[in-house]
Amino acid sequence: MPKAKQKRRHTFNYSVNRKKLKRKAKKKSAPRIACNEIRNAWDDTKSVAGNLADMGLAVDPNKTLPIHGNMVTSTKVEQSHIVCKPYVVEGLQALASLPSKKTGMGISSDMIQYVRHMVENYGEDYKAMARDEKNYYQDTPKQIQHKVNLYKHHHAKEYKALTSPQKEP
Repeated sequence: MPKAKQKRRHTFNYSVNRKKLKRKAKKKSAPRIACNEIRNAWDDTKSVAGNLADMGLAVDPNKTLPIHGNMVTSTKVEQSHIVCKPYVVEGLQALASLPSKKTGMGISSDMIQYVRHMVENYGEDYKAMARDEKNYYQDTPKQIQHKVNLYKHHHAKEYKALTSPQKEP
């Protein structure tokens, strides 16, 4: 006959600082603000609306910029709040005015070598490229054409140099 399960007695752990644990859990549960300018100017003692108003940002764009015309217009427009932290808006405008990096798929170095070899040897004859022995993956002429077009898009100057007729002295 098995023994009945005994309840384990919960004892207080004196080595754990409960206040520090609570503070750590509160900090961990708070959402992470991705924007550096807003994160640096954020005041944890204020509400979201209060923080954004101090920075000169809108909580609800529909209240800030009411729609006029055929649609229903809201007569209650948010009062203009004194901007205490104008450097946030200036920082955001400066960040927005920078040219964006084109994030997209690049081309691997193997594919660059492959396309260069094909274009140097065959020019734009995709059927001949498909029969080449370096065509390890047995790409069809259409697939090779797609790869060449991708190379043209990413490395336009290099492609132009490959295809331009070279003068021999």
